[in-house]
Amino acid sequence: MTLTIDAAKAQAKALRQALAAQGTAVSHSQALELVAQQHGARDWNTLHARLGLGNAPPELKLGSRVEARYLGQSCRGEVVGLSGPEGFRKVEIKLDAPVDTVQSEHFSNWRHRIRATLDTEGRSHSCTSDGRPHLVVDRVLG
Repeated sequence: MTLTIDAAKAQAKALRQALAAQGTAVSHSQALELVAQQHGARDWNTLHARLGLGNAPPELKLGSRVEARYLGQSCRGEVVGLSGPEGFRKVEIKLDAPVDTVQSEHFSNWRHRIRATLDTEGRSHSCTSDGRPHLVVDRVLG
């Protein structure tokens, strides 16, 4: 299920009611802030912007499942962070399985989450020394 602004507001309302039932009073704005943090956003304004219709292309949304290549390695994951204008969209992907970012046999560096700024083609602006984008989102699964 993809999170919407209305669903996030409903979560905040339910959280506020549940806390009140246990004797902890919180304001509606405090509940919104807590819900935003649960979804990996710094604050409610950030989450609201990420969920806004003008803030994500139709094919890539918060909660989308994606197939991608990170430093040339295939990976799958869920979009847990998304912000910024088209062409400079900041994305954070929580990977299903960690990816080793080091090609040495002597040590490893496993990544569970990856962040990048994507162009309109789903390729990161940052590139390796041979010109390949660090991250390429190949396909949105849903």
